[in-house]
Amino acid sequence: MIIDVITIFPEMFSPVLGESIIKRAQDKGLVRINLHDLRDYSDDAHRKVDAASYGGGGMVFKVEPFFKALKNVLGKQPLPQAKAPKGAKVILFGPAGKTLTQPLVKEFLKQERLILFAPRYEGVDERVREHLIDEEISIGDFILSGAELAAMVFIDCLVRLVPGVVSNPNSVKEESFENSRLDFPHYTKPPEFNGWKVPEVLLSGNHTKVKQWRKKQALEVTRKKRPDLLRS
Repeated sequence: MIIDVITIFPEMFSPVLGESIIKRAQDKGLVRINLHDLRDYSDDAHRKVDAASYGGGGMVFKVEPFFKALKNVLGKQPLPQAKAPKGAKVILFGPAGKTLTQPLVKEFLKQERLILFAPRYEGVDERVREHLIDEEISIGDFILSGAELAAMVFIDCLVRLVPGVVSNPNSVKEESFENSRLDFPHYTKPPEFNGWKVPEVLLSGNHTKVKQWRKKQALEVTRKKRPDLLRS
């Protein structure tokens, strides 16, 4: 999988992309992540990529720099409504997008290439939405200074699901939000601390009972904390 990120702050991504699971995925050749500075595609002497909104308001990312960046990334002229070629999607991060969920992440996993656009300020010229992107994604109903963090969250969610990235593939199948429920409680050594004990069933060695206990606990935790997941 190839992931291209178009941003005015590529240096923000380096610490995240250079550590842990994402770094290992790149080292294994399972994922290639390219960072592109949107300012490199500005015609302005000061490398500006934004301008004041017509009619009044804050600063808005212009359409031209993103058009040129997308052309460079895809190696072809992006055409209105044609957008990315088959096997690729262009994603904009913003508050008007679909809320990111685990099922949605899995859908994006089917793509060979993803181009992520992480804007700032008051957002983007509407023509970017109308002609140059395939999806708009939001990571929640709150405000960030910019979409860089949203793009990092998306990359982390996605990369860990790429086959071969996580050493134990079964571990990602039993996590929160899989099968519309939260994860079951986990315990480790010591079996007792400060009078707080690990449930006996987990120490029994009976794998069938452990499995049943975990399923029951997962449903109970979900019912108490996220009943909306069970309804969905």
